[in-house]
Amino acid sequence: MTRFDGKVAVVTGAASGLGEATCARLVDEGATVVGFDVTGAHPVDVTDEAAVSAAMDAVVTEHGRVDVLATFAGVPGGGPVHGLDVDEWSRVIAVNLTGTYLTCKHALRHMLEQRSGSIVTVASVEGIEGTEGGSAYNASKGGVVLLTKNMAIDYGRMGVRVNCVAPGFIDTPMFRSVMGSEGMAQYRDEYREHHKLGRFGKPEEIAAAVAFLASDEASFITGHTLVVDGGYTAGMRTGLSDLMGLGG
Repeated sequence: MTRFDGKVAVVTGAASGLGEATCARLVDEGATVVGFDVTGAHPVDVTDEAAVSAAMDAVVTEHGRVDVLATFAGVPGGGPVHGLDVDEWSRVIAVNLTGTYLTCKHALRHMLEQRSGSIVTVASVEGIEGTEGGSAYNASKGGVVLLTKNMAIDYGRMGVRVNCVAPGFIDTPMFRSVMGSEGMAQYRDEYREHHKLGRFGKPEEIAAAVAFLASDEASFITGHTLVVDGGYTAGMRTGLSDLMGLGG
């Protein structure tokens, strides 16, 4: 497929996991892709507005435009509120929510001049519903969901679509850093079982959803949060379906 021939895409959090998979997908579909990350070829700290602004300007100087932005830069973190240090709260909000705002802000400067563009923000099922100890992370991702809706309202008449992807639990380096220890094995198994497909997602599955929303095939979609979670948020599964021969 070549849905992105002639298009220039910026992907944050591009060095690994979902961002890396999305870069590969967009390149395969014909895009010129510039990846931002705190490490790698284009080091950018998404919490540093001057750095984000300069990096986005450099993309336009080199490639002439920016057509797609996908905002994967993010960090885990949180804990019960009564014991959560304010510095930890601020760190998570700064990267996940403020970083999304800043990259969107400086991509939008160019998209508004073009009167065209597609932004795909990245939230989480943890921005759709609560999880134990989620606090800062959940709040940051819930903020991304509503920020997406507001941008869709503000910029739709200017030719810019803004949508969001909310992944379930995906097998990435960040996920393994949180859930990969022996002590987390029981909880990891429970989280996997909450996905109605009985498995964790793959980075390539999120990349496919982002590519769809960013493409012209989604030309009448804006302000939408596409939940890609293997049924995690569909509702409760008690195992009753096993008695009906539907246990797999």
